[in-house]
Amino acid sequence: MKAELAQKLVAGLKQAGIDLVTYLPETRLSQILPLLRDDPAFTLVPVASESEAVTIGAGAALTGKQVAIYIECTGLYVSCYTLVSIARRYGVPLLLIVGYLGSMADQRNNTVYAVSGTYVEPVLQALEIQFQVIDNGTRLESDIQDAVRQMHALKLPVVLLFTGEFSR
Repeated sequence: MKAELAQKLVAGLKQAGIDLVTYLPETRLSQILPLLRDDPAFTLVPVASESEAVTIGAGAALTGKQVAIYIECTGLYVSCYTLVSIARRYGVPLLLIVGYLGSMADQRNNTVYAVSGTYVEPVLQALEIQFQVIDNGTRLESDIQDAVRQMHALKLPVVLLFTGEFSR
C-alpha cells in the first residue's frame, strides 16, 4: 500500500473517533502500524489470534472505547465464534479493518489466498455482518466514517474489506 493511502486510512480512523486498535498484522495494510503507534490518539493492542482481537476489542468497546480490529481476511474465519457469541449477542459496535487477501482485485493474489478469499463475503453474509469492499482511496475517510456510524446505529460489528490499491 502506498504511503499516502496508509496516511489517509489512519486519518480516517482518527476522524471517525477510533481510539483503540487491536491487531494481528498482515501484509497488505501493515504500513498503518507505524502511523498508529506514532499517534498518541490511538492505543494499540497486539494479539496472538484474531479471536483474541475481537474479545479484547469487545471488552474495550463495552467500557466506552471506540474500537477498530485490524486483521487479515482469513482471520475472519478464526474469529467467527467470538463475533457471534460476544459481539452479536451483546450488541457490541466494532469496526473490522480487514485485508481482503484473495479477492479478484488483490494485486498480490496467488494460489495460497485465492481459494480462502472466495469465502470471505459469503461468511460475512451468513453471519449477517454488514461489510463494504474498498478498492481505492477516493472516498476513504468518508467510507470509514460511514462504517463507524453504521456500527453504532446497529450496535454490531461492521467490516471494511481492503483490496485493489491497498494490496500493492
